[in-house]
Amino acid sequence: MTRMNRLAALAYGIVCYAIFFGTFLYAAGFLANVGVPRSIDSGEPGSVLTAVLVNVALLGIFGLQHSIMARIGFKRWITRFVPKPVERSTYVLASSLALILLFAAWQPIPTPILQAKSELSRAIATGLFGVGLATVLYATFLIDHFDLFGLRQVVLHFRGRPYTDKRFVTPSLYRHIRHPLYVGWFLTVWATPDLTVGHALFAGIASAYILVAIVFEERDLSTLLGAEYRAYRERTPRFIPRFGRKRRSAAATQATA
Repeated sequence: MTRMNRLAALAYGIVCYAIFFGTFLYAAGFLANVGVPRSIDSGEPGSVLTAVLVNVALLGIFGLQHSIMARIGFKRWITRFVPKPVERSTYVLASSLALILLFAAWQPIPTPILQAKSELSRAIATGLFGVGLATVLYATFLIDHFDLFGLRQVVLHFRGRPYTDKRFVTPSLYRHIRHPLYVGWFLTVWATPDLTVGHALFAGIASAYILVAIVFEERDLSTLLGAEYRAYRERTPRFIPRFGRKRRSAAATQATA
């Protein structure tokens, strides 16, 4: 590719990343009902049935896009039409656009289910929400944030250097649980001082999607990484770390395998 084409790919990757990061910040305000023009509970409520159907469809669009484009077969197919260095950026852009559509068309169902009454309980719920967001971001940096969101690929391409897959490592949180990023998302979508029907619908479908997506994600990782990942999966729990005897026993079994 010419230098101009490499520059265009770099610019495209940077724009896709900027859109993602803005969408991520908006998502925080959307779920927290603060700082954004349309949040999960704002707006004039209409028919509950209509709202449920619309919201389920919006979440379904995001879920299908996110899952289909993440599969190995789809990645091979799409690189027939877009340059391989921008494949990940294209995925990130499509995910961001699906979320933007959700934010724009979401139908509020503000009927309360649970409300934190005291200042302490509200502070705890808000704090857990913040911990969830921080965990999500921290987990992405542990596994290479800029590779995950496509910037590393376009920067290497711009420099004329070949892309190399990241070595499989289990730093920090990943030594204790396989999916700290998803644990962060669980906290983010559920931790709120004011749980409404609409918020619970969003959180419930998002949680179900994560649990289904993990099955496909781990299958792909087993295919790509082989025995190394399968051994990691056997000794490391998904969400809740093992401590004490069970954890030591699992480590000892792995060491003697």
